[in-house]
Amino acid sequence: MTETDNIAAPLIAWIIEQGLHGVSREDILKGYCERLVQAGIPLLRFHVAQRAFHPKFGGIGFSWTGAEGLSHQYFQRQETPIDAWLQSPFYRMLELGSEEFRSSFGAADMTDFPLMRDLSKTGATDYFATRLMFGAPDDGANDPNNPAEGMMVSWTSDQEGGFSDADLSLFRTLLPYLGLALKSSSHRQMASDLLQVYLGRDAGRRVLSGEIQRGSSQKIDAVICYFDLKGFTRLAEQLPGPDLIDMLNDYFALAVATIQGFGGNILKFMGDGILTMFDLGSVQEDAKAALDAASELRTKIAERNIERASAGLPVADFTLALHAGEILYGNIGAENRLDFTVIGPTVNLTSRISGLHREVGQSIIVSEVVQRAAQPSPHDLVSLGRYMLRGVAEPIELYTIFDGAK
Repeated sequence: MTETDNIAAPLIAWIIEQGLHGVSREDILKGYCERLVQAGIPLLRFHVAQRAFHPKFGGIGFSWTGAEGLSHQYFQRQETPIDAWLQSPFYRMLELGSEEFRSSFGAADMTDFPLMRDLSKTGATDYFATRLMFGAPDDGANDPNNPAEGMMVSWTSDQEGGFSDADLSLFRTLLPYLGLALKSSSHRQMASDLLQVYLGRDAGRRVLSGEIQRGSSQKIDAVICYFDLKGFTRLAEQLPGPDLIDMLNDYFALAVATIQGFGGNILKFMGDGILTMFDLGSVQEDAKAALDAASELRTKIAERNIERASAGLPVADFTLALHAGEILYGNIGAENRLDFTVIGPTVNLTSRISGLHREVGQSIIVSEVVQRAAQPSPHDLVSLGRYMLRGVAEPIELYTIFDGAK
């Protein structure tokens, strides 16, 4: 058995164990680098880059140094690649179809790659990079502007003479095992990210944890919130499609950030509306958080409308309805198409309250249930009167948040 085999065997066993246990990429990479150093490998820096399946980010990079430990950086999706990528060894490898790249920081590499100049200033003497693609090779594997799923990896040394042949052999031996462990961890992270993006934070977490049986649900007490844009139908008839989508995304981003900032969960988008829920542990906490979110959202949308009008962009107002009560929260639908959502009389009544905005002349309507639960409240909740609503035997009193400054 060679010296490389003696070092590789325990490292392989450790990497496999981490992958099977579902350890995070951060912990796997940190442990991998620390164990290389403990084995006597002259490692100054380690870097790995992977594609990220996320609506906002196109990739993620992890870097390790002995002095600073592990750090990571997300790379946003954009049509034009940034110069740091275009001038990187990784880009050159994909462009040329090379499996490996090595540099001893000669004059040519120092000129071609800004990264080499930066690493040289830290005392680097040797740079070795390779790649590992996931899945079967395809025509897109070498496209540097749209690389196939996989990872690009580099090791940097500051030892005189750089890495030995045995060091490089160890890197190549360990790489497939490291790739499998990172692939397993990244796919779970990808599932978590996408479920949260498309289902919401709470629903995504529940689905990923195994709450996936059709018909499974639980009764909870929560505040239901209906957010809607006013005048959207008229704007939809006037605006080009891309402008309409940009407007929706702008207002929705503002609404989602505000609601989530106060602990609310986004359940679903419904055309120009959003169904949300506050479930913070008690109806009192839910009501206070929902009212805080509604008040802040009114301020933020007013400010955004000033900004949009100044930029010559179309503007829209909003409506928001709040009601509280018992709901059913769980999996509903067909065997091959489920939705993790809320149903029940509380949800239906919130929808009917939302339909009264024009009649009461207010953008924000709060049911008496929320008003009572929120007491004492810093908000001036003014009665709008009592109303008979379909499906409710007794009249219900409605309120709005009054703010003379607005």
